[in-house]
Amino acid sequence: MTVSDTHLLTVENLSVTIPSSAGAVRAVDRVSLALERGRTLALVGESGSGKSMFCRAVMGLLPRSAVVPGAARVTFDGRDLGGLPRRELAAIRGREIGVVLQDPLSSLNPVIPVGRQIAEPMRYHLGLSSARARERAVELLAAVGIPQPEERLGAYPHQLSGGMRQRVAIAMALACEPKLLIADEPTTALDVTVQAEILNLLGRLQRERNMAMVLVTHDLGVVAGRAHETAVMYAGRIVEKAPTVELFTRMRMHYTRALFDAIPRIDDPPHRELGAIGGQPPGPAAQRVGCPFAPRCWRAEERCRTEEPPLARDAGENHSYACWFPLSQEERP
Repeated sequence: MTVSDTHLLTVENLSVTIPSSAGAVRAVDRVSLALERGRTLALVGESGSGKSMFCRAVMGLLPRSAVVPGAARVTFDGRDLGGLPRRELAAIRGREIGVVLQDPLSSLNPVIPVGRQIAEPMRYHLGLSSARARERAVELLAAVGIPQPEERLGAYPHQLSGGMRQRVAIAMALACEPKLLIADEPTTALDVTVQAEILNLLGRLQRERNMAMVLVTHDLGVVAGRAHETAVMYAGRIVEKAPTVELFTRMRMHYTRALFDAIPRIDDPPHRELGAIGGQPPGPAAQRVGCPFAPRCWRAEERCRTEEPPLARDAGENHSYACWFPLSQEERP
């Protein structure tokens, strides 16, 4: 992977292993990625594919029992995060890296008014006075589209709708004007209309602030038109990675095609059965031999079951995939 000065975040050969009663669980498996300043990278995959654990590794929020091999390296804005003391890492996480979780109730304190929760990181990281932090909290609530923001400062999370709670979580994440925003399934618990509003809001705020963003989702349809590059994860690995337009027009992985087929379309006939991927993902502690998707792949052959395909790049193109028998032109959507 080539790293340039324009890259805000680079991840090289990152693996995360967690001990369990069933054996060692490799939650993230040799992942390498790079994200340029001001651009969006989408991480797509089913639940349990390693997306959230990857984000936790980047932020330094792994369980104490997690093991990260020494060959792994995470560099943010020119600093090796793996070599930083915990206090410095916490300062970067609050000041320069913001995070929005899929369930805002898990990131909002239920017994503290939302205005105080937004103001607290600004007081801690930016040294603002209580009065100035309160003013900025009102400005942030207005920026994320909450009506009557000054009155909402005293509201508790349970007094707000799901969409408004997510907007508060976004305001908290943006309070210190981070360089990188990690949005981990930010719309999963919301209805379709609110989902679109939140995604449009994130896109607008990103452009206005020139932030980089990692957008984590299980829905390939969410990333269309919203991400510059898309990486598809399966069983902890990146199995396909390309500029988003390239991925949609020339996808090579059968797993990517299966995710694409699961997207509902407006021109579908009524009551059409949605596409589904048969079988189950490999168990977290399962012995890995061959391609992890082979047991569920309709195109798998004997080589797929015995040899693990490397993540290889198309000749002359910025498109990588891990498949011995990639989709032909006729098999693509």
